Amino acid sequence: MRNSRQREAIFYALAAVGLWSTVASAFKISLRYLSPESLLFYAALSSLTLFGWLLWRQGRLAEVWEHFRRYPGRILLLGTINPFIYYLTLFHAYDLLPAQEAQAINYSWGVLLALLSVPILGQKLRRRDLLGGLFCYTGVLVIATRGDLLSLHFHSLSGVLYALASTLLWALYWLYNTRIKAEPLPLLFLNFLVGTLLLSFYLFVFKEGVEFPGPAGLTGALYVGLFEMGITFLLWLKALKLAPRTATVSNLIYLSPFLSMILIHLLVGEPIYTSTMVALALILGGLWVQQGGGKNA
Repeated sequence: MRNSRQREAIFYALAAVGLWSTVASAFKISLRYLSPESLLFYAALSSLTLFGWLLWRQGRLAEVWEHFRRYPGRILLLGTINPFIYYLTLFHAYDLLPAQEAQAINYSWGVLLALLSVPILGQKLRRRDLLGGLFCYTGVLVIATRGDLLSLHFHSLSGVLYALASTLLWALYWLYNTRIKAEPLPLLFLNFLVGTLLLSFYLFVFKEGVEFPGPAGLTGALYVGLFEMGITFLLWLKALKLAPRTATVSNLIYLSPFLSMILIHLLVGEPIYTSTMVALALILGGLWVQQGGGKNA
């Protein structure tokens, strides 16, 4: 029975990792046809529809109001962060940077999560958190200068700052999530409902409204909404619930950046920079150190 659950957990985890590996390419290709704001609007709307349909099929729509009634302020805050501000910031990063660089920087959010847990959750700062941060942000500097560290010439400082801001927002989202004891599906529906309403207000008041997508743009937005923001997250949760040990599936996430690099080269047509691979090794090394590196620090 245990082996059966483990095999099933690994299947769901690999499915999630495989889909996550495609999203950097999907972001970059979709942004050829849509602005970051319009891409987010159609992607968030498709995610919201998916979560609402799943709740309806499971007869759980009443849980939505119950969750909002219990945590109105926190749900409004979380929905403002994700999907509204986080994905808008992330898509701007992908719009300004090569997909390989934006994706690599995005992986540094895990170390930032540990560092922010100190002031926000009152956790103890460990030596390995600082060392992991040093590795990660050295990697970010390698990306920003494309390996020419001594010159400190930044190829797209705005893009790097957007990417770093997205890691801050994503870490804050998960830290504040820990303060809500709620079921993931109704909470995600509420987050995307709040985020989509805020984005709609932003588009129609401060912008010129949402652009009408052509077939390629709409296909990309639906793919991003379903497989970056929706189905993949549910697959990952299923894997974590089935796994006898979390580490059984959590380590599989390290396959994603390398699979993603291959797809970025094949689908987007980007030549993979040596500096990106060095930076990715530093960032993943920093995450490995921060998570223990095989021993306690």
